[in-house]
Amino acid sequence: MANLQLIETTPYDFSPHPITDAEAQVMFRAALTLFRLWDITDDHAATLLDMPVRTFRRWKAGDTGRMSRDLKARLSNLMGIHKALRLIFHEPPRGYSWVKAPNAAFGGRPAIDVMLGGELTDLMRVRRYLDAERGAW
Repeated sequence: MANLQLIETTPYDFSPHPITDAEAQVMFRAALTLFRLWDITDDHAATLLDMPVRTFRRWKAGDTGRMSRDLKARLSNLMGIHKALRLIFHEPPRGYSWVKAPNAAFGGRPAIDVMLGGELTDLMRVRRYLDAERGAW
């Protein structure tokens, strides 16, 4: 009979890990590209990130400040929206234009109008919709 030894393992931690400042910086730079591809104004980008437009423009120029927990959550949701669109649409331009197209799921309004409500939950609503559409839930 083989001598079996019990190996102790640590259970996997499924709790969310906080987004680091370095990760948030990378997501912010990615969001700048996304805003350009979505063809939205600095005013709208600032609304999506819940910051004054002057602050957004300063950060856009490279002089970023402290990344709050709310901002990190907003960036995370924007990246999730982008990922879902890339998975749903095989041609990236279709995904970028989807954001401005009327959508029955949002009462005929485009997703960008929903997101421009300014609340984190507005971004989450669009992300949840897209995740459900791609079968992630």
